Amino acid sequence: MLTRRVALLGLLAGCGLTPVYGPNGEAQVLQNATSVKVPDTVAGFRLRERLTERFGPATLDRYALTVTIDATLSPATISEDGVTTRFNLTGEAQYTLTTPDGMAVTAGTVNTFMGYSATGSTVATQAAATDAQARLSVALADLIAARLVLYVRQAAS
Repeated sequence: MLTRRVALLGLLAGCGLTPVYGPNGEAQVLQNATSVKVPDTVAGFRLRERLTERFGPATLDRYALTVTIDATLSPATISEDGVTTRFNLTGEAQYTLTTPDGMAVTAGTVNTFMGYSATGSTVATQAAATDAQARLSVALADLIAARLVLYVRQAAS
């Protein structure tokens, strides 16, 4: 097992790839340089927190990232007697990265969904819904971060 890991690390070390979040990685352009503007909601708060985890607090005034979030709840599974037993929470986030003078650098839309069960008690179902909303915000933030890093990587080449 150890020899396989050593061989894999040796191959990766010689391939010329650098980690995007490493010292010379593409994410360094956005690191501590991206302020995040989101809706004043719980979902917006969670999304901003996750993006701040990924890119650090904005101490430089290089970019502003503006994000809008839309979420829709729909029944995913309905029992024979018409009771919804599972829900899908679908989220879409539109983002725009701008320079301090307001010039758009890149923009896009990401979407994903989270499901949760509604077969427990009312309290359990509400807890599952709250958890799904939190997971959705984090997933949308991760998708945005990945798109921004990919954009920076493509712009650098």
